This record gives sequence, C-alpha cells and structure tokens, in this order.
Amino acid sequence: MIRMGILGDIWSKHSRRATFFVLANVWVLTVFCIQPSPVAAQRVVDKMVATINAGARTDLITYSDLLWQLALEPNTPLDNPTSADLNRALRLVIDQRLILQEAEKLPTIAPTAQEITDERDEYAKLFASPAEFQQRLLRVGLTSEKLNEILDQRERIEKYLDFRFRNFVVISQDEIAAYYKDVYVPRLRARSPGQIVPTLEQARADIEKILTEAKIESDTDAFLDTARERAEIVMLNPV
Repeated sequence: MIRMGILGDIWSKHSRRATFFVLANVWVLTVFCIQPSPVAAQRVVDKMVATINAGARTDLITYSDLLWQLALEPNTPLDNPTSADLNRALRLVIDQRLILQEAEKLPTIAPTAQEITDERDEYAKLFASPAEFQQRLLRVGLTSEKLNEILDQRERIEKYLDFRFRNFVVISQDEIAAYYKDVYVPRLRARSPGQIVPTLEQARADIEKILTEAKIESDTDAFLDTARERAEIVMLNPV
C-alpha cells in the first residue's frame, strides 16, 4: 500500500556542529544516467545535503536522494527542480529516515520479495504509462536495484506505522455519528446538491476508515515531532 503524504514536512534544525563534516563541501560524485534517446547521457552531480542520527546510526542524505523522492511523485517536474520542491523532498526524506531507524529495530516487519514487487507495480500505476515511469527513473539515475532498496524501506515504514499506531486505533460509535452529522452530510450536500444522502448505517464503514486514517496521521505527526527534537540533524549544503 502506498501512503502518499502521510509523513509531515516540518522538522527541527539542530545547531550542534560536527567537525568531521568539514569535508562535505568537497565530496562530489558524478553519476551517469542513460537516456532513452540518441542524445548524450544526462549528468547528475551529487552532493551531501544533510546527516541524521536518531540514536541508531548516522544516515547521509544526498542530492540524489531528493531527486529519487521527486521521481516517484507523479506530475513533479524533474528538470531543474525548484528549491521549494527540493526542500519539501528533503523534509520527507528526513521523516522517512527517522521512522526507518525505529522500524529496523523490528526485524519481523521485513518485507518479502513479492511485497516489494507489488509495491513497485503500485507506483508504476500512478504514472500515465509504464514507459513514463521508467523514463523518470532513468532521468535521475534510479536503478532497479536502488528502487527496490527504497521500496523495501518504504514497506518497512508502512508496516512499522501499522504496528505502532493502526493496531491501537479505536473509533467509537459516537465519533462516527458526530462525523456523519457535522461533516459527512454537510460536505456531501455542498458538493452534490440534490443527491440522496446515504444513511448513517450505509456510510458507517467509510466514515470509520476516514477517522482511522486521520488518527494514524495525527499520531504519526506527534511521533515525528518528538523524533525530530531528539535526533541530531545536520544541514551540510542548502538546496
């Protein structure tokens, strides 16, 4: 399952400096990306953007990590990405790494090869065609092996969030009834005047799902707020 946008996009910057990052500005890695056309191959110059340590280890985030994040988002331009898009991607990658460092403490949630294949197929469906999906991967140098690694991480994140939050969500009948009266019915009437409004019983399952996802998102945001405060996040190069 692809949970788009569930991770928050605000994080705390930590001012503590690490002297061994002095060499960050001179570390450059050139990656060649093969294009599906006779023109010369695109050149992607990589650089270190940030490091993050949530207590388990120090993870490095590179410019390529941000491009790979953008490549997996439909309708997001990849040519000369804006600073706003890059910083949004950076916030998402930081949040993903924070959750991943916790998720990896639970080896039982490791995804199977079939789950990774299924996740890859789901991502491909988000784009206009399989060819467009493959072209975006090629343009940012995202190999099949690296994509599988990213999908493995995302599956671990999904399973961890389900384990930590979904299994403990309880939606009361009063909450469902209140949402139906205060939100569901008014919203439906505003969007589709004249449409027959489903009864509470007919709408119960949909409302319970909506409230469940809202609680999981709220709990995840609270978890991330705490994780960002505790983690050591060092910004190395602006994007």
